[in-house]
Amino acid sequence: MSAKSPVIVDLLFIPEEVEAALEGAFPGREVINLADPVHRDRDLSGIDYAVVWKSAPDLFWRAPDLKVVFSGGAGVDHVLKLPGLPDVPLVRFVDRTLTTRMSEWVVMQCLLHLRQHRAYEALASKHEWRDLSQPEAADVTVGIMGMGVLGQDAARKLAVMGFKVIGWSRTKRAVEGIDTYDAAGLDAFLGRADFLVGLLPLTADTKGIFDATLFRKLSRNGPFGAPVFINAGRGGSQVEVDILECLDSGVLSAASLDVFEEEPLSPESRFWTMPNVYVTPHVAASSDVKALFAHVEEQIGRFESGLPLEHVVDKLAGY
Repeated sequence: MSAKSPVIVDLLFIPEEVEAALEGAFPGREVINLADPVHRDRDLSGIDYAVVWKSAPDLFWRAPDLKVVFSGGAGVDHVLKLPGLPDVPLVRFVDRTLTTRMSEWVVMQCLLHLRQHRAYEALASKHEWRDLSQPEAADVTVGIMGMGVLGQDAARKLAVMGFKVIGWSRTKRAVEGIDTYDAAGLDAFLGRADFLVGLLPLTADTKGIFDATLFRKLSRNGPFGAPVFINAGRGGSQVEVDILECLDSGVLSAASLDVFEEEPLSPESRFWTMPNVYVTPHVAASSDVKALFAHVEEQIGRFESGLPLEHVVDKLAGY
């Protein structure tokens, strides 16, 4: 019986979390964690598998014999941009923990804006006891752009909270209890959305899609007058100069941003200090590293048993 191929791990995650998750992971296989300096000059030829997230640009030159590449998250644009990407299956991470974390973040941001949390924080800083007119979730229509696994789960959980929820994707998705739209229905979808949630993958079609032209098509009939933009998809899908201009002019009333055109976000960015913007550092759906490795183990097991891999990316579509 031939020896099992090692697994390359090249994850720009919290190092301590990766180390802890590797304990007991991939039994019977050598794990080459490229965060360990001992592997800096390691020969990576002849290795079948790599688990990657924002990897070094020379990874695929160093590992020319890969048979499967696993993304450390649901998104894969960071892998598709790496030079020398081999013509092998690229598998994205799909897991209950990742889905649940994204939904938690989306629901939290919608509730923060609904309950006017920033306004109450400002009042509290002045020791001022004053109530504000409070709409309920049923008064707000949340439009989700990107109705894959993450978008559908967030939609269901927002509906449980009482929000009206609608969804948009390039190809129409049927989701029970939720009005959905396809590419041709984009303007109709935007015209109903008081809060707009971005959960789109980054593709040629979605790059820069969240711009001033799109924001001006959003509903202005919601309880806060101007709409709210919430993005946890990909930073490349938003035009940040337009977001700032729309926040300044009142086209947008507020925003929650977990992703940015350039990451990490510059310390000089105005987003950090704007009173109507919540900033988080691309953590909305942080991967559970133990769950990631369990997912990779399962897929390697399928691959080596002759079964088809699951969650394989269409590289042309970008997701």
